[in-house]
Amino acid sequence: MKLAFILDPLDTMNPKKDSSYAMMREADAREHQLYVLQQRDIIWKGGAILGLARKLNFIDPPMNGNVWYQQDEGQELALAEFDVVLMRKDPPFDMEYVYSTYLLELAEKQGAFVVNRPRAIRDHNEKLAIMEFTQFIPPSLVTRQEALIRDFLAEHKDIILKPLDGMGGASIFRVHSTDHNIGVIIETLTHYGTRTITAQRFIPEIVDGDKRILLIAGKPVARALARRPKPGETRGNLAAGGTGIVQPLSPRDWEIAETLGEILHQRGLMLVGLDVIGDYMTEINVTSPTGMQEITAQSGINVGGLMIDALESSIRERKA
Repeated sequence: MKLAFILDPLDTMNPKKDSSYAMMREADAREHQLYVLQQRDIIWKGGAILGLARKLNFIDPPMNGNVWYQQDEGQELALAEFDVVLMRKDPPFDMEYVYSTYLLELAEKQGAFVVNRPRAIRDHNEKLAIMEFTQFIPPSLVTRQEALIRDFLAEHKDIILKPLDGMGGASIFRVHSTDHNIGVIIETLTHYGTRTITAQRFIPEIVDGDKRILLIAGKPVARALARRPKPGETRGNLAAGGTGIVQPLSPRDWEIAETLGEILHQRGLMLVGLDVIGDYMTEINVTSPTGMQEITAQSGINVGGLMIDALESSIRERKA
Protein backbone atom coordinates (compact mmCIF):
# COMPACT_ATOMS: atom_id res chain seq x y z
CA MET A 1 0.00 0.00 0.00
CA LYS A 2 0.91 3.64 -0.37
CA LEU A 3 0.12 5.31 2.96
CA ALA A 4 0.01 9.01 3.84
CA PHE A 5 0.10 10.05 7.51
CA ILE A 6 -1.00 13.56 8.46
CA LEU A 7 0.95 14.28 11.64
CA ASP A 8 2.44 16.88 13.89
CA PRO A 9 6.12 17.59 13.09
CA LEU A 10 8.11 14.35 13.30
CA ASP A 11 10.70 15.85 15.64
CA THR A 12 7.95 16.28 18.26
CA MET A 13 7.04 12.58 18.16
CA ASN A 14 8.17 10.18 20.89
CA PRO A 15 9.05 6.91 19.11
CA LYS A 16 8.74 4.98 22.38
CA LYS A 17 5.12 5.99 23.00
CA ASP A 18 3.49 7.32 19.86
CA SER A 19 0.80 5.15 18.24
CA SER A 20 1.36 6.69 14.81
CA TYR A 21 4.99 5.59 15.06
CA ALA A 22 3.85 2.05 15.92
CA MET A 23 1.58 1.96 12.86
CA MET A 24 4.25 3.35 10.57
CA ARG A 25 6.82 0.86 11.84
CA GLU A 26 4.43 -2.02 11.22
CA ALA A 27 3.57 -0.74 7.74
CA ASP A 28 7.27 -0.35 6.92
CA ALA A 29 7.97 -3.91 8.06
CA ARG A 30 5.36 -5.06 5.53
CA GLU A 31 7.09 -3.03 2.81
CA HIS A 32 4.31 -0.51 2.36
CA GLN A 33 5.36 2.95 1.14
CA LEU A 34 5.14 5.69 3.76
CA TYR A 35 4.60 9.40 3.22
CA VAL A 36 4.13 12.12 5.84
CA LEU A 37 2.36 15.47 5.72
CA GLN A 38 1.53 18.21 8.15
CA GLN A 39 -1.80 19.98 8.32
CA ARG A 40 -0.42 22.93 6.37
CA ASP A 41 0.53 20.59 3.52
CA ILE A 42 -3.10 19.88 2.55
CA ILE A 43 -3.94 22.07 -0.44
CA TRP A 44 -6.80 22.70 -2.85
CA LYS A 45 -5.25 23.58 -6.19
CA GLY A 46 -6.59 23.45 -9.72
CA GLY A 47 -9.69 21.61 -8.63
CA ALA A 48 -7.85 18.83 -6.78
CA ILE A 49 -6.95 18.20 -3.15
CA LEU A 50 -3.19 17.80 -3.03
CA GLY A 51 -0.70 17.09 -0.30
CA LEU A 52 2.93 18.15 -0.09
CA ALA A 53 3.95 14.57 0.73
CA ARG A 54 7.42 13.57 1.90
CA LYS A 55 8.56 9.98 1.53
CA LEU A 56 9.60 8.57 4.90
CA ASN A 57 12.40 6.12 5.61
CA PHE A 58 13.50 4.84 9.01
CA ILE A 59 17.10 5.07 10.20
CA ASP A 60 18.23 1.94 12.08
CA PRO A 61 19.87 2.42 14.46
CA PRO A 62 18.96 6.07 15.02
CA MET A 63 21.74 8.56 14.38
CA ASN A 64 23.09 10.53 17.34
CA GLY A 65 20.83 8.48 19.56
CA ASN A 66 17.53 10.04 18.49
CA VAL A 67 17.40 10.86 14.76
CA TRP A 68 15.19 7.99 13.64
CA TYR A 69 13.83 9.15 10.28
CA GLN A 70 14.79 10.54 6.92
CA GLN A 71 12.38 12.28 4.55
CA ASP A 72 12.77 13.81 1.10
CA GLU A 73 11.86 17.32 0.03
CA GLY A 74 8.39 16.21 -0.92
CA GLN A 75 6.17 16.61 -3.93
CA GLU A 76 2.59 17.65 -4.56
CA LEU A 77 0.50 14.51 -4.94
CA ALA A 78 -3.27 14.13 -5.16
CA LEU A 79 -4.49 12.56 -1.93
CA ALA A 80 -6.61 10.23 -4.04
CA GLU A 81 -3.35 8.66 -5.29
CA PHE A 82 -2.73 7.09 -1.88
CA ASP A 83 -4.36 3.83 -0.84
CA VAL A 84 -5.19 5.42 2.50
CA VAL A 85 -4.69 8.80 4.18
CA LEU A 86 -4.52 8.62 7.97
CA MET A 87 -5.51 11.78 9.83
CA ARG A 88 -3.35 11.63 12.95
CA LYS A 89 -2.94 15.30 13.85
CA ASP A 90 -3.21 15.77 17.60
CA PRO A 91 -5.78 18.15 19.09
CA PRO A 92 -6.62 20.90 19.90
CA PHE A 93 -9.60 20.61 17.62
CA ASP A 94 -9.54 24.23 16.55
CA MET A 95 -10.81 25.90 13.38
CA GLU A 96 -7.66 24.91 11.49
CA TYR A 97 -8.49 21.30 12.32
CA VAL A 98 -12.05 21.87 11.07
CA TYR A 99 -10.75 23.38 7.84
CA SER A 100 -8.57 20.30 7.38
CA THR A 101 -11.61 18.04 7.70
CA TYR A 102 -13.39 20.07 5.02
CA LEU A 103 -10.45 19.65 2.65
CA LEU A 104 -10.16 15.95 3.43
CA GLU A 105 -13.87 15.54 2.81
CA LEU A 106 -13.38 17.03 -0.65
CA ALA A 107 -10.50 14.59 -1.13
CA GLU A 108 -12.90 11.74 -0.34
CA LYS A 109 -15.20 12.92 -3.11
CA GLN A 110 -12.20 12.69 -5.44
CA GLY A 111 -11.60 9.07 -4.44
CA ALA A 112 -9.37 9.31 -1.37
CA PHE A 113 -9.82 6.85 1.50
CA VAL A 114 -9.37 8.86 4.71
CA VAL A 115 -9.09 7.29 8.19
CA ASN A 116 -10.74 8.37 10.38
CA ARG A 117 -13.44 9.75 8.12
CA PRO A 118 -13.32 13.58 8.22
CA ARG A 119 -17.05 14.10 8.72
CA ALA A 120 -17.08 11.51 11.51
CA ILE A 121 -14.19 13.25 13.28
CA ARG A 122 -16.04 16.54 13.00
CA ASP A 123 -19.33 15.05 14.19
CA HIS A 124 -17.90 13.31 17.26
CA ASN A 125 -16.58 15.84 19.74
CA GLU A 126 -14.55 13.72 22.12
CA LYS A 127 -16.28 15.05 25.23
CA LEU A 128 -19.81 15.33 23.79
CA ALA A 129 -20.06 12.14 21.73
CA ILE A 130 -20.68 10.06 24.87
CA MET A 131 -24.02 11.81 25.38
CA GLU A 132 -25.53 9.59 22.69
CA PHE A 133 -24.92 6.56 24.92
CA THR A 134 -26.47 7.66 28.20
CA GLN A 135 -26.69 4.08 29.51
CA PHE A 136 -22.91 4.05 29.90
CA ILE A 137 -22.04 7.52 31.24
CA PRO A 138 -21.93 9.08 34.71
CA PRO A 139 -24.36 11.88 35.68
CA SER A 140 -23.29 14.72 33.39
CA LEU A 141 -24.11 18.27 32.40
CA VAL A 142 -23.16 20.34 29.35
CA THR A 143 -23.65 24.09 29.72
CA ARG A 144 -21.97 27.45 30.04
CA GLN A 145 -24.41 28.75 32.65
CA GLU A 146 -22.85 29.19 36.10
CA ALA A 147 -26.12 28.68 37.98
CA LEU A 148 -26.66 25.26 36.40
CA ILE A 149 -23.11 24.19 37.19
CA ARG A 150 -23.57 25.28 40.80
CA ASP A 151 -26.84 23.31 40.98
CA PHE A 152 -25.07 20.23 39.58
CA LEU A 153 -22.33 20.61 42.20
CA ALA A 154 -24.90 21.00 44.98
CA GLU A 155 -26.57 17.76 43.85
CA HIS A 156 -23.44 15.61 43.44
CA LYS A 157 -21.04 17.28 45.95
CA ASP A 158 -17.90 16.18 44.07
CA ILE A 159 -17.59 16.83 40.33
CA ILE A 160 -15.18 17.14 37.41
CA LEU A 161 -15.23 20.20 35.12
CA LYS A 162 -13.48 20.18 31.75
CA PRO A 163 -13.42 22.09 28.48
CA LEU A 164 -14.76 20.50 25.30
CA ASP A 165 -11.57 20.96 23.28
CA GLY A 166 -8.79 19.81 25.61
CA MET A 167 -6.45 16.82 25.57
CA GLY A 168 -3.97 15.14 27.88
CA GLY A 169 -5.84 16.23 31.00
CA ALA A 170 -5.33 19.94 30.37
CA SER A 171 -7.65 22.35 32.25
CA ILE A 172 -9.54 19.59 34.07
CA PHE A 173 -10.70 20.58 37.56
CA ARG A 174 -12.08 18.52 40.41
CA VAL A 175 -14.42 20.64 42.53
CA HIS A 176 -16.00 19.89 45.93
CA SER A 177 -19.12 21.55 47.27
CA THR A 178 -16.98 23.28 49.93
CA ASP A 179 -14.45 24.64 47.43
CA HIS A 180 -14.10 28.41 47.83
CA ASN A 181 -12.66 28.74 44.31
CA ILE A 182 -15.69 27.42 42.45
CA GLY A 183 -16.61 30.86 41.11
CA VAL A 184 -13.24 31.61 39.58
CA ILE A 185 -12.94 28.05 38.20
CA ILE A 186 -16.28 28.37 36.41
CA GLU A 187 -15.39 31.84 35.14
CA THR A 188 -12.04 30.59 33.86
CA LEU A 189 -13.37 27.50 32.09
CA THR A 190 -16.47 29.16 30.61
CA HIS A 191 -14.68 32.45 29.81
CA TYR A 192 -17.34 34.28 31.82
CA GLY A 193 -20.21 32.32 30.35
CA THR A 194 -19.14 32.47 26.70
CA ARG A 195 -17.75 28.95 26.33
CA THR A 196 -19.59 25.66 26.90
CA ILE A 197 -18.03 23.05 29.20
CA THR A 198 -19.00 19.67 30.57
CA ALA A 199 -19.44 18.58 34.18
CA GLN A 200 -19.43 14.98 35.39
CA ARG A 201 -19.94 13.43 38.79
CA PHE A 202 -16.56 12.43 40.20
CA ILE A 203 -15.91 8.69 39.85
CA PRO A 204 -13.86 7.37 42.82
CA GLU A 205 -12.69 4.37 40.80
CA ILE A 206 -10.20 6.69 39.10
CA VAL A 207 -7.70 5.39 41.69
CA ASP A 208 -7.76 2.09 39.74
CA GLY A 209 -7.12 3.91 36.48
CA ASP A 210 -8.70 5.77 33.59
CA LYS A 211 -8.95 2.87 31.12
CA ARG A 212 -8.18 3.42 27.44
CA ILE A 213 -9.99 0.80 25.36
CA LEU A 214 -9.04 0.74 21.69
CA LEU A 215 -11.52 -0.15 18.96
CA ILE A 216 -10.06 -1.16 15.59
CA ALA A 217 -12.53 -1.61 12.73
CA GLY A 218 -15.31 -2.01 15.28
CA LYS A 219 -13.55 -4.68 17.35
CA PRO A 220 -12.12 -4.05 20.83
CA VAL A 221 -8.50 -4.86 21.58
CA ALA A 222 -8.57 -7.46 24.35
CA ARG A 223 -6.46 -5.41 26.78
CA ALA A 224 -7.00 -1.91 28.11
CA LEU A 225 -4.44 0.62 29.29
CA ALA A 226 -5.41 1.73 32.81
CA ARG A 227 -3.79 5.12 33.45
CA ARG A 228 -3.49 5.55 37.21
CA PRO A 229 -3.05 9.04 38.69
CA LYS A 230 0.12 9.89 40.50
CA PRO A 231 -0.26 10.53 44.27
CA GLY A 232 -2.27 13.66 45.01
CA GLU A 233 -3.58 13.90 41.43
CA THR A 234 -7.08 13.33 40.02
CA ARG A 235 -6.14 12.94 36.36
CA GLY A 236 -4.87 9.62 35.09
CA ASN A 237 -3.60 10.95 31.76
CA LEU A 238 -0.04 9.87 31.01
CA ALA A 239 0.68 13.45 29.94
CA ALA A 240 -0.31 14.50 33.48
CA GLY A 241 2.06 12.03 35.12
CA GLY A 242 -0.18 8.97 35.29
CA THR A 243 1.19 5.41 35.21
CA GLY A 244 -0.07 3.00 32.56
CA ILE A 245 -1.02 -0.53 33.63
CA VAL A 246 -2.33 -2.93 30.97
CA GLN A 247 -5.17 -5.19 32.08
CA PRO A 248 -7.92 -7.40 30.63
CA LEU A 249 -11.25 -5.80 29.80
CA SER A 250 -13.92 -6.24 32.49
CA PRO A 251 -17.41 -7.54 31.57
CA ARG A 252 -18.66 -3.94 31.65
CA ASP A 253 -15.77 -2.82 29.43
CA TRP A 254 -16.72 -5.51 26.89
CA GLU A 255 -20.36 -4.42 27.02
CA ILE A 256 -19.46 -0.80 26.29
CA ALA A 257 -16.89 -1.64 23.61
CA GLU A 258 -19.05 -4.14 21.77
CA THR A 259 -22.10 -1.88 21.85
CA LEU A 260 -20.24 1.11 20.42
CA GLY A 261 -17.76 -0.72 18.18
CA GLU A 262 -19.79 -1.48 15.08
CA ILE A 263 -21.88 1.71 15.38
CA LEU A 264 -18.78 3.90 15.27
CA HIS A 265 -17.09 1.81 12.60
CA GLN A 266 -20.09 2.13 10.31
CA ARG A 267 -19.75 5.90 10.66
CA GLY A 268 -16.19 5.79 9.35
CA LEU A 269 -14.30 5.67 12.65
CA MET A 270 -11.81 2.84 12.18
CA LEU A 271 -9.62 3.70 15.18
CA VAL A 272 -11.33 4.86 18.39
CA GLY A 273 -10.16 5.20 21.98
CA LEU A 274 -12.85 4.82 24.64
CA ASP A 275 -12.06 6.23 28.08
CA VAL A 276 -13.72 4.29 30.91
CA ILE A 277 -13.44 4.90 34.65
CA GLY A 278 -14.94 2.12 36.76
CA ASP A 279 -18.17 1.24 34.96
CA TYR A 280 -18.60 4.62 33.23
CA MET A 281 -17.50 5.86 29.83
CA THR A 282 -16.18 9.42 30.01
CA GLU A 283 -14.84 10.16 26.50
CA ILE A 284 -14.80 8.84 22.92
CA ASN A 285 -11.45 9.74 21.32
CA VAL A 286 -11.47 9.90 17.51
CA THR A 287 -8.78 12.40 16.48
CA SER A 288 -5.51 10.58 17.24
CA PRO A 289 -6.17 7.84 19.82
CA THR A 290 -3.04 6.55 21.49
CA GLY A 291 -2.07 3.73 23.87
CA MET A 292 -0.93 1.17 21.29
CA GLN A 293 2.69 0.91 22.33
CA GLU A 294 1.95 0.57 26.05
CA ILE A 295 -0.58 -2.22 25.41
CA THR A 296 1.83 -4.01 23.07
CA ALA A 297 4.78 -3.74 25.48
CA GLN A 298 2.87 -5.17 28.45
CA SER A 299 0.62 -7.72 26.73
CA GLY A 300 2.45 -8.85 23.61
CA ILE A 301 -0.57 -7.97 21.45
CA ASN A 302 0.70 -6.28 18.28
CA VAL A 303 -1.83 -3.45 18.27
CA GLY A 304 -0.14 -1.56 15.45
CA GLY A 305 -0.31 -4.79 13.46
CA LEU A 306 -4.06 -5.07 14.11
CA MET A 307 -4.51 -1.59 12.69
CA ILE A 308 -2.48 -2.32 9.55
CA ASP A 309 -4.43 -5.58 9.17
CA ALA A 310 -7.65 -3.57 9.22
CA LEU A 311 -6.33 -1.10 6.64
CA GLU A 312 -5.16 -3.88 4.33
CA SER A 313 -8.55 -5.57 4.60
CA SER A 314 -10.38 -2.31 3.85
CA ILE A 315 -8.19 -1.65 0.81
CA ARG A 316 -8.87 -5.14 -0.56
CA GLU A 317 -12.62 -4.55 -0.13
CA ARG A 318 -12.42 -1.17 -1.87
CA LYS A 319 -10.56 -2.65 -4.81
CA ALA A 320 -12.77 -5.75 -5.12
